[in-house]
Amino acid sequence: MSDCATNPALDYYSETYRNAYRRVNGIVIEGEKQAYDNFIRLAELLPEYQAELTRLAKMEARHQKSFVACGQNLKVSPDLDFAAQFFAELHQIFASAANAGQVATCLVVQALIIECFAIAAYNTYLPVADEFARKVTASVVQDEYSHLNFGEVWLQNAFEQCKDEIITANRLALPVIWKMLSQVTGELRILGMDKASLVEDFSTRYGEALGQIGFKLSEILSLSVQGLQAVTP
Repeated sequence: MSDCATNPALDYYSETYRNAYRRVNGIVIEGEKQAYDNFIRLAELLPEYQAELTRLAKMEARHQKSFVACGQNLKVSPDLDFAAQFFAELHQIFASAANAGQVATCLVVQALIIECFAIAAYNTYLPVADEFARKVTASVVQDEYSHLNFGEVWLQNAFEQCKDEIITANRLALPVIWKMLSQVTGELRILGMDKASLVEDFSTRYGEALGQIGFKLSEILSLSVQGLQAVTP
């Protein structure tokens, strides 16, 4: 059994903690599974980048297995039904864009919004995780930066042609992310995660990504606040 004394304020084996954890564990497992599927779909849409996108997809598959192990360590069965519903709206945005050949939208959803959110969530979780999950999450979060970087580089190179599509994708997907976060406020609190820190980290990281691909500061501020009221207490 791993040493679960990482944070003495949390009882990692209590029923309350494990009930919250099974939903969050389900979310990260499903999120990594969908990320794998999304990068495989992107490899089909961008055959010239097939090798790189396939490599990124395989990373996500490894992450999924790692987070399954985190649940097993706490003797928790992940709530995958909840997780599938949790991602349903965002998944539909990606799937519709992929079917329409809208690569920029797919990359905004997966490589910018989802990856920035994952990095922010994992970084917020690290200080309060049990020792086993902390080691796994620290390894996973490093990989996520390479996924974010791919999206930034591609969108930067295509910025002039795709700017309007990127703005539309942001308007569609960003409010969904905020709604998703609002669904797990209670679980985050039980796990000891600071929701305000998560929101701040994501907002900063996503704003930096928008700047990296070509948006001006005034545009970034306008794009970044869309849907934020969904997480306002």
